[in-house]
Amino acid sequence: MTATDANRPLARIRSLGAYVPDRVLSNADLERMVETSDEWIVARTGIRERRLADPGTPTSELATRAARRALDAAGVSAEEVDLLLVATVTPDMAFPPTACIVQGNLKASQAWALDLNAACSGFAYALTVGAQFVSGGAHRNVLVVGADTMSTIVDYTDRTTCILFGDGAGAALLSPSDDGTGVLAYDHECHPFGADMVKLPAGGSALPTSQATLDANQHTLQMNGNAIFKFAVRKMAELPARMLEQHGLGVDDVSLYVAHQANARIVEAAAQRLGLDRERVFINIDRYGNTTAATIPLALCEAVQQDRVHPGDWVILTSVGAGLTVGTALLRWSETPVCFEAGPDSSLAKGA
Repeated sequence: MTATDANRPLARIRSLGAYVPDRVLSNADLERMVETSDEWIVARTGIRERRLADPGTPTSELATRAARRALDAAGVSAEEVDLLLVATVTPDMAFPPTACIVQGNLKASQAWALDLNAACSGFAYALTVGAQFVSGGAHRNVLVVGADTMSTIVDYTDRTTCILFGDGAGAALLSPSDDGTGVLAYDHECHPFGADMVKLPAGGSALPTSQATLDANQHTLQMNGNAIFKFAVRKMAELPARMLEQHGLGVDDVSLYVAHQANARIVEAAAQRLGLDRERVFINIDRYGNTTAATIPLALCEAVQQDRVHPGDWVILTSVGAGLTVGTALLRWSETPVCFEAGPDSSLAKGA
């Protein structure tokens, strides 16, 4: 689907910001926690370490830090934000929305705010929603945040899942484009046949919290990784290919392919299936693990820092998440200042 018509502006990513906690959980650390090894983890996932928030740190704190950096990078005040979207599967609480808490932290007094849950496709979905409000003329500044503290729902005795996930947040500020750059198109799907493949069973209305659900360990993430692997590889190639064809573009036109960082093997297999060479595929899961809704904006931040994307480039964002959800977007890149600081030892500079 095209994001806008010829009479409306596109929504461009005006700035990006990201935040990951300082605390590192390495594969060597995991070797002391569960029966696994660095060699086994790297070979199957590409992950070498991930960042974890300190116990008691809410998702809103990570989201707020990333959002502030995006605003700082653009030189936009929080009072200028019209809409704040937070994509997350680990909200601070069932309600109020985490976005409302972030809004209060930022003092974004003129914004309305809401959460969006599409799991690992959350950022792609929220980006599309935000872009509609910009291209439709309703808003000029929409802040889209993907943030998750997966450490709060991971079972660190389950070696099949605890090796995969980390905590982090990324934010994009959307504003109208005056040069034809921005979010050109999107293609999203939902396949409820896979609803049981990735889930957090208890804590909702289907299985309210009880001593029985706690005893059964139903408040931690459950996943059928093998089934999702095949689906993700197929969909993260199929939807980008379809979108490129619809807009008269070929694979050779794509400068950067940013897929949800679920597993390096999934990303590489999907890119190969699409026909992309490795130089145009961005992977940073080795240092952050799967941060769910945060993976794509984290990757975009680093891609800009590493000079991997330039004004006028065609960029593909694609993801698969619980649901099963699929989210893909086609962007014509514009000049993007970035404010990113992974921690005190980061080589990435804070500021635009």
